[in-house]
Amino acid sequence: MITNLFGAGNSSKEMEQLSYNLNDIHLCEGYSIAELVPDIVLENIFSYLNLKDLRNCSLVCKSWYRILNDENNDVWRTHCLKRLAEEVMKSDLLSTLSTYKSKLKALCHAWNPHDCSRNIYVKANGFTLHRNPVAQSTDACRGKMGFNFGRHAWEVIWEGPLGTVAVVGIATKDAPLQCQGYVGLLGADNQSWGWNLVDNHLLHNGDTQGHYPLLNNCPKYQNSTVNINICLICLILCLPNKRLYPTVSAVYGNTEVSMVYLGPPVDG
Repeated sequence: MITNLFGAGNSSKEMEQLSYNLNDIHLCEGYSIAELVPDIVLENIFSYLNLKDLRNCSLVCKSWYRILNDENNDVWRTHCLKRLAEEVMKSDLLSTLSTYKSKLKALCHAWNPHDCSRNIYVKANGFTLHRNPVAQSTDACRGKMGFNFGRHAWEVIWEGPLGTVAVVGIATKDAPLQCQGYVGLLGADNQSWGWNLVDNHLLHNGDTQGHYPLLNNCPKYQNSTVNINICLICLILCLPNKRLYPTVSAVYGNTEVSMVYLGPPVDG
């Protein structure tokens, strides 16, 4: 029967080895074929799959989950080298992320080049937006991934002068991304919330909601690295069934803002 399946040209030694392997698998009762494939073979196969397929593979069995749960193995390293720009891998931009998988996740949550003002473009590194020097315009950009529950943290690096208005925050897909004049676009309506770094005002629905942070002497930001820790649980009560996206709006010419998704914040 083995000869009929695999051809009559196999040597007796090859047939004996094949028969031994089949018997060996047969004796491993309680295990699926998927769990018996060597790790090194699986890692090589996984390196050719896309990220969505890898997520599905992690649900197949405990063995596959164990391999893909190792965030620093060759699977995630290979995907990092394929998808992340060389300049990013060599820079300190992702230095707060300790694993290859977390770096890939940050790329998936970075700025969306197709969801920004016409005066903004996302640079080749995938993490940094650039606002062109256009007069009398406020321009914004949203991230690729939105959320409707949970707590999420981003590191936002604002390079260059802030100008008269520099706002970071969150917005729905319905919030505008460009308007005339120099205004706090993010927080100008009920579809967004913003934190103006220039005067430390919280903005929503066109009004100032108070100061942040709640200090007697609030810091004055110039070139800034801002850690955003946003609790979305309360906000979804105001906007049910809508996703919220990390967003910035800027007015200063040649402003550049980088954003790195950190995942759920660590309290304490």
